[in-house]
Order: sequence, then structure tokens, then C-alpha cells
Amino acid sequence: MSTMSTPSPKESIARRLAPVLTLLLLASLMALPLVVTDTYSLHFIWKVLFWAAIAAAWNIAGGYAGLFSLGHAAFFGLGAYTSILLYMQAGVSPWIGMIVGSLVALCFSLAIGLLTLRLRGSFFALATIAFAEVLRIAVVNGRDVTGGSEGLSVSFAPGLVNMIFQDRASYVVLMAAVLFVIGATTLLIERSALGYSLAALREDEDAAEALGIDTIRVKLIAIAISAFLSAVTGTLYAFYILLIEPTTVLGIGFSVEIALIAIIGGMGTVLGPLLGAILIVPLSEYLRAEFAASLQGLYLLIYGTILIVMVVFLPNGLISAIRDPRSVLRRVRRRKSASSRPEEKADA
Repeated sequence: MSTMSTPSPKESIARRLAPVLTLLLLASLMALPLVVTDTYSLHFIWKVLFWAAIAAAWNIAGGYAGLFSLGHAAFFGLGAYTSILLYMQAGVSPWIGMIVGSLVALCFSLAIGLLTLRLRGSFFALATIAFAEVLRIAVVNGRDVTGGSEGLSVSFAPGLVNMIFQDRASYVVLMAAVLFVIGATTLLIERSALGYSLAALREDEDAAEALGIDTIRVKLIAIAISAFLSAVTGTLYAFYILLIEPTTVLGIGFSVEIALIAIIGGMGTVLGPLLGAILIVPLSEYLRAEFAASLQGLYLLIYGTILIVMVVFLPNGLISAIRDPRSVLRRVRRRKSASSRPEEKADA
């Protein structure tokens, strides 16, 4: 049976400062539209906020509960498709469609949970991939309703009721507000009895059950909250891009990128997804702009190499470097000393 280690004084201070730092970063991002006016920069800020929000929603299940889902695109896509279909076919405002879509995703997550939550580790991850792929195939084949592989497009009709705005700054503020809500929800969970149950579940499920924790109920709550918030971001995405297609919003690549951002930033932390998005989105955009046109595929190789190096030296994410910068240097020294030992033995 494993035991949870007591955090050091430095780690305790870092955890207390994390919400403050998160609020400062969000406030800075929300204030940027006041000084940034060009369309591309505002779109770039929106992308950072969007990926931080969807990764933060995933983090509730994947980071705090240890439910490593690679099918979260299903919940995201349900939110996007439900809100757009209600808007296009029944004239329902996206604000209402967002709630309906999120409730649909929540119910879908509970159905998946009841079937898969007794699975652990890679088996659970594979099951989530399968469910997301089944949903994608159903959307592709339901051409009369979903538009099939071509997807659905929304006509540009600006208005607050339609969640469509003339200026991109409004989208940035809206996405920042949603990220704030998801971050606040995560913080409340982290500091509640549910959060302690999730931590125990993540560390050792058998030990958690021995302590009297209803692990199935706790898992269902975590996946339901995560699915609901993921669907909210799906609606915001749909009415920003005004076009959705199954390959984009329901593909496994989308699910992997969501998880990757949370892992790079630091799973099981409030600040981690935002840090991951702040690093990954600019890095991806820069490499794509520099290398995609001239050397096809090279940017993916460079991108992947950088991520591998980060995972090796920062296995707990960027948040670990903020909590204890010297730990990174110690890890680098250990890697150097370990690589030099075989050479010393060969010389001997």
C-alpha cells in the first residue's frame, strides 16, 4: 500500500500561491484586448485560452481522479453539435444550447462511466477511445442530421443572443471567463472532501476502497463534471469558428492534444493546464509557420522532440519547475552522471 507524502514547506507555499498566480495570469490575458487590437493577435490569445480551458476540464478527470481519458473529444463534440443543431433547426439560443449540450455530454459520460470505470489504466484509456470513435462514426453516417463528414456551418449573424460577435475581443473575454469558472471549480474540488477522495483514488484505488471511499461514485462525479465543462468549451468553439466537422472535433488527435497540454503543464494542479497552453500553443504556431511550408513534416519532428525532452526533465510538468526550480537542475545532473557511467566502465 502506498502512502501520500507530506508536502514540503516550499511546496505548501507554492500550492497556496498557485490560485493567486492563476488569477493574475487570467487578468493579464483578459486585459490584453484593451491594448491588442489586431485580429491575428486576438485570435492567438483566444487559442491559448481555449486550449487552457479544455485541458483544465480534462484535468478534473485525468489529473485529479487519475482517469486517463483519450476520448474527451466525444464530450467536446457533443456540446458543439448539440448547440449548433438546436440553433440551426429550432432557433434555440446558443446560451441555452450550451447548457443542453453539456447535460447531454454529462449523461453520455455517466453511461460510459457505468460501463468502463471498473477498468484501470490503459484499459480505461482504450475504452474511452473506442466510445469516442463510435460517436464519430455515428456523426459521419448521420448525414441528414449532422451533415456527415462535411460537418455543419453557421451563418454569420452577430448578436449577443446568437453568441456571435463582430469583434474578436468579445470572444477573448468570454473564453477567459469560462476558463476562470473552470479554474474556480477545480480549486473548489481540490479543497473539498471530494478532492481528498480523488487524491486517494489517484494514488491507490485499493487503499482508497479500504478507507471506505466509494470509488465508483467518486469516479462518476469526476467524469461527469469534466464532461459537462468540456461540452461548454465545445459550444464556445463552435460559435467562434462557425464550422464544425467530425474529424476536427471528434478525432483522437484532438483528445491526445488536450491531454498533452495538461501533462506538459502539470496534471492534478489548477495552474498546470494554463501553463501548458501558454507553452504549447505558441510553440506549435511558431514551428508550423517556420517549417511546415518549406519542409513538410519537419515541424512535427521538432515539436515531438521538444515535448519528449520536457517530459524527461519535467515529468511532473512545468508547475514542478515553478515550485522547485532547483529540482530541474538536479534531474539534469543525474541524467548526465548516469550517461557518463557506461563510458567510464568501457574505458576500464
